[in-house]
Amino acid sequence: MYGVILGKNSELSRAEFYSFGRRFGLKVRPVEEGHNWIVFESKPLVERYFRWIGGSLKLVRILGEGEEALDEMEYSRLFTVSLYGRDDWKLWRKLGSEIKKRFKKEGSAKFFKPAKTYAMPAELILKGFPDVKDFVFLFREDGSFLVGETIRVTNPFELKKLDVERPVQKPILSIPPRLARIMVNLTEVRKGSFLDPFCGIGTVVQEFVLQGLTAYGSDRDEGQIKDAKKNLAWLRKEFRLKNSAHLEVCDARKLKKCFRQRFDAIVTEPYLGKPLKRHPSRGDAIKLANELDRFYYSVFESFADVLKRNGKVVFVFPAYKLSGGGIYRKDRKWLGKLGFEVLGRYLDYEERHRVVRDIHVMRYRG
Repeated sequence: MYGVILGKNSELSRAEFYSFGRRFGLKVRPVEEGHNWIVFESKPLVERYFRWIGGSLKLVRILGEGEEALDEMEYSRLFTVSLYGRDDWKLWRKLGSEIKKRFKKEGSAKFFKPAKTYAMPAELILKGFPDVKDFVFLFREDGSFLVGETIRVTNPFELKKLDVERPVQKPILSIPPRLARIMVNLTEVRKGSFLDPFCGIGTVVQEFVLQGLTAYGSDRDEGQIKDAKKNLAWLRKEFRLKNSAHLEVCDARKLKKCFRQRFDAIVTEPYLGKPLKRHPSRGDAIKLANELDRFYYSVFESFADVLKRNGKVVFVFPAYKLSGGGIYRKDRKWLGKLGFEVLGRYLDYEERHRVVRDIHVMRYRG
């Protein structure tokens, strides 16, 4: 039995995790869930493929339930403790002391204590402390808990490298590499041809290439395509990849003029409108969304020309944080008229954002 620790956007992370399980054929069966964790049964292959997940932090092997599970822990000279579902400094120290007391029977052990940290950052395992064991406590609302040991972590250094070390960077305009990985998993498509028709400097396309997918990208701005090619050349060199991507200068409303084949999946973040200087009113938000929808309608007509039947689309529409509070999310019934079935919708944003990502997962019925 395993546990997974979800990222800060738990709703999106949860959706990605189950999509990830279906995508890689892992036969994930949930056992129980907390706010930021899921305990599940799965094929052991989850350990191998966990590196391709974007929205979760740790994969945990469940050892048991309650204090009796402490006896199931394997000795480690250096260890730390992570608590989920409880924010209690004294409890954190107490559990660490209990583990240390048990380990003393086998040899000296040190409870590694980052300053007032209840959830050990992945960096301790990945950088400088490879021999550290991370023991995880998953608390239920009634105070009972499950115990496990971290066996895999997402690699924040790789994701940071993909973002800030590539030759061309546009931090305000580019989608984060972690989110690109999440969106690829949301397709649930494991093999086939993938297209990003608003590829910009190539963040989503580089994720296609990293995962060995048949990768295509396009953008109507020739300069963006040149920048994407620079980033892909860097990616291939840094990660020693043999595959690459086919990139075209192309208007997303005229895709069939640029691509002869049909695609298994489209993953993209399009133009979301001009940056806003202030939070809009509900009326202003409706107006902004309607203006952009005239463009998006033509884009989805073009998607229908190049998608295979039952092909998947993961597309970011804009939603808006309103001046009076709340978020405006438009319901786009025209998607159904064009043959696109909405399977799921997930928000992703920071508190400072005025424009919110409204991520749609869709199937093209053809």
